[in-house]
Amino acid sequence: MIQDAEGLGRLVREVEQVDEFAVDTEADSFYSYQEKVCLIQITAAGVDYLVDPLSGIDLTPLGEVLADPATTKVFHDGEYDVLILKRDYGFSFAGLFDTRVAAAALGSEAPGLASVLLRRFGVQLDKSLQRSDWSARPLTEKQIAYARLDTHYLMPLAEEQRVELKSRGRLMIVEGECRRLEGLEPPDREFQADDFIRLKGARSLRLLEMQVLRELFCMRDKFAQDRDVPPFKVLSHPLLVWLAELCPKNLRALEQGKGISPRQVRQFGHEIVEAVHRAQNLGPLRRVPSPAPRSDITLDEIESELHERLKVWRKRHAGSQGIDSSLVLNRKVLLRLARGRPKGREALVATEGLLSWQEEAFGDELLAIVAGFERDLAAGRIRTKRHDR
Repeated sequence: MIQDAEGLGRLVREVEQVDEFAVDTEADSFYSYQEKVCLIQITAAGVDYLVDPLSGIDLTPLGEVLADPATTKVFHDGEYDVLILKRDYGFSFAGLFDTRVAAAALGSEAPGLASVLLRRFGVQLDKSLQRSDWSARPLTEKQIAYARLDTHYLMPLAEEQRVELKSRGRLMIVEGECRRLEGLEPPDREFQADDFIRLKGARSLRLLEMQVLRELFCMRDKFAQDRDVPPFKVLSHPLLVWLAELCPKNLRALEQGKGISPRQVRQFGHEIVEAVHRAQNLGPLRRVPSPAPRSDITLDEIESELHERLKVWRKRHAGSQGIDSSLVLNRKVLLRLARGRPKGREALVATEGLLSWQEEAFGDELLAIVAGFERDLAAGRIRTKRHDR
């Protein structure tokens, strides 16, 4: 257990002497409004280390070895780990190898760590502590045993996977995806009121009920921030939608509803009724809101048609190879191809995120899809709402 600068110094000196070490993190996303890194697991030279960020130690030296391209850092499903470590500590990454990506590239339909370790080594992981409160101190013996196993087997796993990837000509798939993971940047987590529309069932509401749901959504977020808990622990998503439909105008109406507990009525009843009154005073929404897109790449109707054709091709190719579609072409690359509509090899190569092996393997097919789309467009065989009008 690493809880002071001296211990971290010893760990850093150890990992500086090896070519490869394994990394994982634990966070408290089920217990805090803004989750934080609560534990960093590292296995190096046969030793399992648990670094405690909550002890107040300066993790800068650890960030330096994570950024060193001369050393391989083995993660399993490392996207979340990379993003939260970048967000909380400003770390950068190089030399990453992801064993989950490798498992998927080898055709595994269940690439989760527990499934992979059971198949490979007969190791049975206890995942019952997956949603444990990792911010609590001291850690229990069960938590410590759970955490260390998340990295303990990653290096022998990676070693076996590399051999198979090379023999099947798929190592470049994993390497390309790992370079993408290294370059990820944490998203902006600022609260957006119109994101209520993403809740299941929100779009089936009437416009006045949507206004109620929007006010309840904002009320819940304020409670969650004030209490430093995840919003779903204040009021669940389905309960918010149910309340919007019920539209209780007073506590009596709220108490008679069967979807809310007496405890929740005591805790939030007045605020729920006030949110309903605010919504009624505002009146129905004028239109169904469009939340901010999850991607910074947006397409018009014509580009969306090309995007659908590219997705069909990608799915077919992935199926023939027995791998996930995202490993054929990343989602953002597919969007950029639809936006750019490359007419030749030079324009294709210039597509951001398209890897050299993808250009060599799929370049002719991708250009043929775009050319066929352009011919259909010129011949009027592609109908859009704009053309129909």
